Amino acid sequence: MTEARAAQRFLAQRFGGLVILGIIAAAMAPFAPQIFGRFAQASPHLPNWSLWIGQKPQLFIHVGAALVALAIGIVLMLRPKGIGLHKALGWTWVIAMATTAISSLFIFGLNRDFFSIIHLLSGWTLIALPMAIFAIRRRNVGMHRRMMTGLFVGGLIVAGALAFIPGRLMFETFF
Repeated sequence: MTEARAAQRFLAQRFGGLVILGIIAAAMAPFAPQIFGRFAQASPHLPNWSLWIGQKPQLFIHVGAALVALAIGIVLMLRPKGIGLHKALGWTWVIAMATTAISSLFIFGLNRDFFSIIHLLSGWTLIALPMAIFAIRRRNVGMHRRMMTGLFVGGLIVAGALAFIPGRLMFETFF
């Protein structure tokens, strides 16, 4: 591999995520006054769990699986890699992420009764999880690490943050 090609690859790996975040930010820019205006008016309060009464089962499955994936993901990020515990927790994390992604395909509301742009994260998760497993089975640790870290950040942290957009159930529960 030439030096120029190696430099391009390095930049793509390091800044590709920032480019994607920039695109998402640009797409959401027209809605920024509406979103941030609601945040400015909101004040944290004790959670209003009564909003959850009568919600569909897939929502509870989705939130439960996401919380399990978040907890396990934090442990996986902080602990040594490649040992038995990492592998066992990793498979549990994969199942929790797949459950989160699949259950989200049955949750509507942000875009009435249609899929929204957030559902693209679920689709990508269902594609990337097998790719990351395939990478580690081929002993491509670097690719596995990048994909799993990307899924953790994009599929849990970013998607979790999007759950707190004004008008959504999580926002209404806590703000």
